[in-house]
Amino acid sequence: MKIAPIEAGWFARLRQGLGRTKEGLLRPFEDLLRQGRIDQDFFAELEAVLIQADVGPATTEKLLSRLRERAARERIGEAERIKEALAEEILGLLSGARADLDLAARGVVYLVVGVNGVGKTTTAAKMAARMRHEGIGVLLVAADTFRAAAAEQLQVWGERLGLEVIHHRAGADPAAVAFDGMAAANARRYENVIIDTAGRLHTKANLMEELRKVRRVAEAGLNGRALRVLLVLDATTGQNALHQAQVFREAVGAEAAILTKLDGTAKGGIAVAVTREVGVPLRYLGIGEAIEDLQDFDPEAFVEALLERDDSRGA
Repeated sequence: MKIAPIEAGWFARLRQGLGRTKEGLLRPFEDLLRQGRIDQDFFAELEAVLIQADVGPATTEKLLSRLRERAARERIGEAERIKEALAEEILGLLSGARADLDLAARGVVYLVVGVNGVGKTTTAAKMAARMRHEGIGVLLVAADTFRAAAAEQLQVWGERLGLEVIHHRAGADPAAVAFDGMAAANARRYENVIIDTAGRLHTKANLMEELRKVRRVAEAGLNGRALRVLLVLDATTGQNALHQAQVFREAVGAEAAILTKLDGTAKGGIAVAVTREVGVPLRYLGIGEAIEDLQDFDPEAFVEALLERDDSRGA
């Protein structure tokens, strides 16, 4: 399988960020390979390894089904060949749905949604930094009025990045903040807008309805821009992230997902499950706190880093 070349420093950071997941997935998998047998016991043990890494039951079943078929059809008996086959099957699942979304695009309003604590505000700032680097005029809108620290945090980021931030007092109507943000964007001719929303509790119907209201307000003020909903998920929450993704997708839609805190979990297999089981394409990864640690999700690079299939890339 040919892997497209990527920037070496980013690949090294990705490998480092996936360190805990590799310990939970790669090391047990390699222990299986050292047993030297590709039989039913091997597949049973591999199932446990994949589930432990939060690849997800449905996705694990799909992967194992394909691996068994290939092993029989291609008469795979060598450990390295089954490793290559697993990498190819994971890549096939990850590449099946790609988001047509690019932070370098102009004329876009981004609605950043997700539950409490997933890193939405920091992610919004990282998105803005990338746009600013591309020379795009971007306005930040602090529509998370339930948590006073969120608006303050976004203002601090705005000062660091030299960007304007629209905000109201704590407890204000989030839709009103969104309205003022869109009005300011139109009056001052900002190309892009990023609306940071409150951490909606996905079990609370009234809060989800309020989020839908924020979306309607943003749509009313687009003025020729496109609206994109970005769902931020915390990799450390594992399978719970799948439920969150499903609820948000039903409530306000979601063009793509951003998976944060990938460097803090041994269950990074959730990256595979999100795309496969929810149908929301994974578009960006957060693998650290630095402003540059929001990076494009590259399925090929992810599989390379996860299964250590290419040791030739430098730091």
